[in-house]
This record gives sequence, structure tokens and C-alpha cells, in this order.
Amino acid sequence: MDTFRHELAIYLNDHLAGATGGVELAHRLAHEHDSAELTGLARDIQEDRDSLLRIMTALGVQQDHVKVAAGWLGEKLGRLKLNGHLFSRSPLSYVIELEAMRLGVDGKAAGWQTLHCLSEHDSRLDRADLDDLLARAEAQRETLERLRRQAVTAVFVKSS
Repeated sequence: MDTFRHELAIYLNDHLAGATGGVELAHRLAHEHDSAELTGLARDIQEDRDSLLRIMTALGVQQDHVKVAAGWLGEKLGRLKLNGHLFSRSPLSYVIELEAMRLGVDGKAAGWQTLHCLSEHDSRLDRADLDDLLARAEAQRETLERLRRQAVTAVFVKSS
């Protein structure tokens, strides 16, 4: 597996950057909506990022602090969406943010699947741990999709 060490380091650091932005967004959503469900989701997403860091350490992959900072900054810049409200928060923002979280979780699951595949060739990767991470990503996807559908109804369906 040493042949692809450089490419794997780039790949894992790209996922770490995304995870960093995802953690920031998840914590912000949990805080803004004062939701126990979102708080639990944010905690799980933080734990997933921590798991990625442990995997990177086990594989001898160094963190690219520039990419991590870019992931953090990207989440901050993502707040500057023009959703029809200049000085206040648009109800549409929650829908967009849940969709962004859902896409992030799908990307994270793809990363876990990649590592699961590589575990056949590298004993430093624990297949059982990766199975657990994949299952948690699927549960997160289901939660986010349910919350997104609720938000879509609240924003786009007007009660008469």
C-alpha cells in the first residue's frame, strides 16, 4: 500500500477538511435550533472526525493544517448565502444547510467505504470499526433526510 501513500494522504486530508466544516455546521445548527436531536447528531459527527484522525494516525498520514483551515473557513463563508433576506436569516437557510449536511454525510460514507475496501490490503484498518462508522453514517443520513423533509414542508407548504 506504500505505493499510494501520497494519494491516500491527499484523499484523507480532503475528507478531514470536509469533516471540519461539517462539525462546525452541525454544532451551529444544533445551537441555533436548540434541538437535542441536532445536538446528538453534532456529537456523532465530531466523533466521526475524531475517528478519521485516529485512522490517519494509524496509517502514518500527517494532517494538512491548510486544508483543515480551509474546511473551517468554508463553513464560515457558506453562511453568506443570498436567500432573499439581506439582514435576517431566511427560513430557506435551514433547508439548504440540512442538504449540505446530507451531502457531507454521503461523502463521509463514501470515504468509509473506500477505507473498508483498502482494509483488505492493510491490516492497520479495522473492518469492524469501519462497519460501525458506515452504519452510523447511514443513521445520520436518515435523520438528516427526515429533518430536511420537515423543513421543506415548513418553508414551501403554506397552511390555509
